[in-house]
Amino acid sequence: MGIDEALEKLMSLAESDAALRQRLLATKDSDRGMSDFCSIATEVGCPMNVMDLIEHGESAYAAMKRSTNGGGENSPLLDGQDDDYMLFLAKLERMS
Repeated sequence: MGIDEALEKLMSLAESDAALRQRLLATKDSDRGMSDFCSIATEVGCPMNVMDLIEHGESAYAAMKRSTNGGGENSPLLDGQDDDYMLFLAKLERMS
């Protein structure tokens, strides 16, 4: 299972399980937030590790930036987010 699939499955589980959603959101306040997040995800059947999660976000952002910022002076500059962890938590916060 790749990171995309793991994050999709984890989101689906969190949508239907308020306790899981709260556990994931609590990682934001942890000193080891991303590590704790990955541990919880793996525990519920969505295996991932910190380095894979970081690399996935950076790769996706780099691809988007190349396709958007390569269009000349009129292409928008991206001030985007490459952090899948924080994007995931933001989606969970909107659910709560």
